[in-house]
Amino acid sequence: HLIRTEQAMPRDSPYRFQRGCHAGSSLNNHGMGDPVRPCGLVRSSFRPSDDVTKLPYLIPANAMMAVELDRVCELLSSLGDDTSAKEARELSVEIRTALERHAIGHHPVCGEIWAYEIDGFGAQYWMDDANVPSLLSLPYLGFCSKDDPRYRRTRAFCLSENNPYFARGDYASGIGSAHTGQGSIWPMAIVMQALTAVDDAEILSCLRALKATHAGTGFLHEAFDPMNPENFSRKWFAWANTLFGELILTLHRERPHLLAQPL
Repeated sequence: HLIRTEQAMPRDSPYRFQRGCHAGSSLNNHGMGDPVRPCGLVRSSFRPSDDVTKLPYLIPANAMMAVELDRVCELLSSLGDDTSAKEARELSVEIRTALERHAIGHHPVCGEIWAYEIDGFGAQYWMDDANVPSLLSLPYLGFCSKDDPRYRRTRAFCLSENNPYFARGDYASGIGSAHTGQGSIWPMAIVMQALTAVDDAEILSCLRALKATHAGTGFLHEAFDPMNPENFSRKWFAWANTLFGELILTLHRERPHLLAQPL
């Protein structure tokens, strides 16, 4: 019901959210957020960073939802609930079709890539954020392969100055978040870059960046200054550290030779 409401009738949604805080944590338009045009995607008022979406159809979240609905379909089928399984499959197909129809645009530098957010009226927002689901994480989510041409172009955009939340400094380069402002890098994004890389050199570069930026704490932080990693936020950030553990286990299974390389 929730998915259908936020997909087909967002204007009539019973859900509102307002609170007394800075603009990035509350919805305008009487708690509804900015208007959207129904197009088959599911509205999301907040990003995984907890910041308000600029355009309410968050593309990485819809991509993740399509993948997970397929998995839910398989689970329901195994339990004999064919009716619910059919509904989950239909929702996934609708979302994937809408993504192909509305979420792809032509960036003036990077070519045909995925937008980060859209509104169904034709507006597209070009950026990526460190928090997952993100455009960088699409193969990790199971939405596409690492070598998918459109993903490769999108990835190149995300990891460049064309992304307003990409930062570069003496110690590292990578994607940050509006949650901490421009100019910072989130270790989570460096881990995700390694998880979605296709060559050893890039993975080693990510590992070296992570080693060089933990500020002697032995832990990954929320965000850090790429010119001075000792300037960081959240000395313990379980999400990033857990994702790093997954990276190490993945490398041990798929590219064990990299773990023997000097960093």
